[in-house]
Amino acid sequence: MFIFNSMLEAVCQFLKPTVAEQCNELNVLLTLFTGNWLLVLSIVFTVHMAHGCPQKCLCHMASKTADCKNRGFTEIPAHLPPETQILLLQNNRIWRINQNAFTRTPLLKILDLSNNSLSSFAPGALQKLRYLQVLNLTRNLIHYIENKTFSFLPHLKELDLSSNSIVRLPETFGNSTGNITLLSVKHNKLQKMERVLLESLPNLKVVLFKDNPWLCNCNVFGLKLWLESFLYRGGISDGIICATPGIRKGKDLLKVPYELFGACPLTTAHTHLATTHHHSFEHRSSLKHSHHNEHGENSRLSCEPKPKPRPVNLRHAIATVVITGVVCGIVCLMMLAAAVYGCAYAAITAKYHKEHLAPARQHGTPEEKEPFDSSLA
Repeated sequence: MFIFNSMLEAVCQFLKPTVAEQCNELNVLLTLFTGNWLLVLSIVFTVHMAHGCPQKCLCHMASKTADCKNRGFTEIPAHLPPETQILLLQNNRIWRINQNAFTRTPLLKILDLSNNSLSSFAPGALQKLRYLQVLNLTRNLIHYIENKTFSFLPHLKELDLSSNSIVRLPETFGNSTGNITLLSVKHNKLQKMERVLLESLPNLKVVLFKDNPWLCNCNVFGLKLWLESFLYRGGISDGIICATPGIRKGKDLLKVPYELFGACPLTTAHTHLATTHHHSFEHRSSLKHSHHNEHGENSRLSCEPKPKPRPVNLRHAIATVVITGVVCGIVCLMMLAAAVYGCAYAAITAKYHKEHLAPARQHGTPEEKEPFDSSLA
């Protein structure tokens, strides 16, 4: 535009004064037009920066979706539209999430980070996503989840952690995670899962445990109790299949009797703590019970815990009540039938005596009356 103005001024210098005046007027109009055009461009550029879309992504304003999958990203892209509610980032190479990664997108409801290279989360990386409802973290490199990783996600309903390498889950996912209705931890390396974690999710409707090397020893006792109660309340689960020990490999946890678990021995840490706290007491008590030392009973650092009483199996209890009710009902019916039969027999017998025996007693036969008459004579 500047080159066009210079050419117009050079032409006007060789023309007559009248034409030169018209040229000057045209130059003024062109200058005004150029200023307006630059203003429009600056406004468009500002709007694009405020509501723009990353170069490799496709943003759909109608559905408020940012499609950034299969783009080779190594971190969360910047300059996403602030009104974005669905962010698709699957099939990239994202290996970390910075603390301020989602500062510009606080309205996200669905976040798909599946098939990336995530191994952990920075503290507070997700705390800006207060409206997030679905979080998909499948097929990553996650080994463990820290306590309160998903804090400040009060609207989270679906959490998919399947197909990772998770070996440990925390006792809680975080504050305000009680609205989770679906939890998937299948295809990981979990050997146990804390019952307190599941009890912190009161609205859970579906939980998937498939394909984990579950260790079915005494430590899984609480998980078994929780799963029985969860299924009784109408929950949906694919069950827990034991991997170890060998005698229970391939068996459904729910079908393993409680008696086979036994009581868990004290751990080394508990034994050391008990020894430290009661060292002086044991020293004094050893003097009073020297005969126990002769048999080697004082050589043990801790006593074996007493077996816990067998907890009530909810399904067995219900089955027992049902069977007892059926048996009692049958017995009552048999007693009622016997009573009806007895009453009917008594009525028939009474009727028979009334119709046949009573008239014979009243009138008697001639043979029966003769001895009576002869006695009178």
